[in-house]
Amino acid sequence: MRQWTVDAFASQPFFGNQACVLEPFDLWPSDDWMQTLAAENNQAETAYLRRRAEPGQYDLRWFTPAVEAPLCGHATLATAHVLKTELGETAAGLSFHTQSGLLTVRATPDGAYEMNFPAERPTPIPVSPDLQAALGVKVVEAFNAAYLVAILENEDAVRNLQPDMAKVAHLPTTSRAGQVVVAALAHGKPYAVVSRFFAPGAGIVEDPATGSAHCILAPLFAEKLGRMGFECFQAYPGRGAEIGVELQGERVLLRGSAVTVIASELRLPV
Repeated sequence: MRQWTVDAFASQPFFGNQACVLEPFDLWPSDDWMQTLAAENNQAETAYLRRRAEPGQYDLRWFTPAVEAPLCGHATLATAHVLKTELGETAAGLSFHTQSGLLTVRATPDGAYEMNFPAERPTPIPVSPDLQAALGVKVVEAFNAAYLVAILENEDAVRNLQPDMAKVAHLPTTSRAGQVVVAALAHGKPYAVVSRFFAPGAGIVEDPATGSAHCILAPLFAEKLGRMGFECFQAYPGRGAEIGVELQGERVLLRGSAVTVIASELRLPV
């Protein structure tokens, strides 16, 4: 069975976020098998596809090294890229049936991809002493959604952040503990919003590019900026990811590029 490693939300190798994508199955392997391979790959996500009868339609699941994820943007982008560039998928648009509903992806004329995802509007919450202690910097605002969101004073605060991971791992969210987005407005840059994402609760110390986090940041910052579309930069040290967002009602368009960096063959039974 073939597998590809893709840098997603990146226009060149060694940027964005890595995802492993397997060629499509006719029947799902066991959950234990998928989780064990994801742990072996040790990337933020491993993506698994199952064929459907309709052209361009697939079932899609994502596993971190520790848990199955309900939504993953960068691995969806990587999956669309593999289908188009490695497996010769000819459908103009791709439809993925997932735990988070139907997700669609289309290739854009400039060679990038546009994904249609559900928006999640976060709820304002008080800035807790636990959140301040875990991040070790001033938190201006806090919000709760699938992930906890902390708004910091400026871009430098986001980029220089060195959180206490043991404390981050126990911060509560509406879904699972230990998953926190930090973000701030950027000024004088090609992007309007800068962010980072820490997820020790999902077996990921820091994620280099997180599409699902931008499903929350898009409505949050659309209101702050007064416009529906803008560019974001996820500032993982040494890599960095470029993510375009556009809020459309209760949906978010996420735009980005992808690059295949490894093609491999699995030598193990399914």
